[in-house]
Order: sequence, then structure tokens, then C-alpha cells
Amino acid sequence: QVHVVESGGGLVQTGGSLRLSCAASGRTFSSYAMGWFRQAPGKEREFVAAISWGSGRTDYADSVKGRFTISRDNAKNMVYLQMNSLKPDDTAVYYCNADVSSGAIWRLKAGSADFGSWGQGTQVTVSS
Repeated sequence: QVHVVESGGGLVQTGGSLRLSCAASGRTFSSYAMGWFRQAPGKEREFVAAISWGSGRTDYADSVKGRFTISRDNAKNMVYLQMNSLKPDDTAVYYCNADVSSGAIWRLKAGSADFGSWGQGTQVTVSS
């Protein structure tokens, strides 16, 4: 099982940047695909970005392509989300999670992954 703790959120103005971090537990972390998700008030949780086990593949939601970058450091059991050119529509609680049955990313984007435990998330607020 994988447990995660997200951090790095905050209040930022439109056009600003933030870097989110996700600390994951588990001896087999490096074998899992990892993803970032977000949930805005009154909306369902949605996919943001994913990265394969070896960082060879990444994928993004259309709404964040070109602005967000996902990365990971398997030696430190960490996943990151660099967010640039932030917009008010990016305001949400951001979560990271793993597909504990696969190192590929497609199931995370499709919502059909075998997810680990969900963390508390980290709040990102973008002011206009």
C-alpha cells in the first residue's frame, strides 16, 4: 500500500507559480505510476497529470498542458508538480496518488487505476 502527504499549496496571484510536493511511503514506490488530481468546490475530483514509474512518460489534462510539469525522484520517494501561469480556474485542493498495480500512466488519466490511500491534499488558491 502507498500513503502520501501533499504540501506546497498556498495563495498566489494570477500568473504566479507554485511547486507542489508529494511524499510517498512504500518500498515499491518506484514501480508505480503516480498522478496529481484536483477537486474544486462543488466539482468532482479530476485528473491533472501523471508520470510513469521511470519518468519516461508523462501526460496532462488539456487544461494544464504547457503550464504544469510533473516530475519524480524515486530515490527520495517524491513526486512534484511545478505549476506556472496559474489561473483562478486552477483553484482547488490538489492530491497525489499512485496506481499500485501498474507503472503505466493511462489508467490514472482514465480514472480506472488501482489507487492507494488518498491524502489530505494541499489547497491552491489563485486570486484574480
